[in-house]
Amino acid sequence: MADKLYRVELTASFLERMDAIEAFLVEADAGFAFDRLLTELRSTVIPNLRRFPRIGRRYLGNPPKSAEALAQLATLPSGAPDALREYLHGDYLMLYAAMEADATVYMLSIRHHRQLSFDFARLWPSAN
Repeated sequence: MADKLYRVELTASFLERMDAIEAFLVEADAGFAFDRLLTELRSTVIPNLRRFPRIGRRYLGNPPKSAEALAQLATLPSGAPDALREYLHGDYLMLYAAMEADATVYMLSIRHHRQLSFDFARLWPSAN
């Protein structure tokens, strides 16, 4: 009997991150890398996640200890924190949730390893 294949859905936040990655790569004169990313998502990442939805490392393998993070986790739907996983593919780290209830992998976010985690210019604007 064949294994059940999961459906893979790209969330709005994942698509927004893809736009940011495209802009980042175009600005770095590496637009070809974005085309390669799209090809790899279609040919490798999505098929892997459809067949092996728990291929990624548990995101909460080291659970947060701050009150803020714990409060945010408490707002997630039942079972969602345990479903969060990280998948590293080439230069990209992806966050996804593998939900057994509806046999769906929800792609939540993606980041190129060279992109900054924080927008420091916005956080600390220069005093004029």
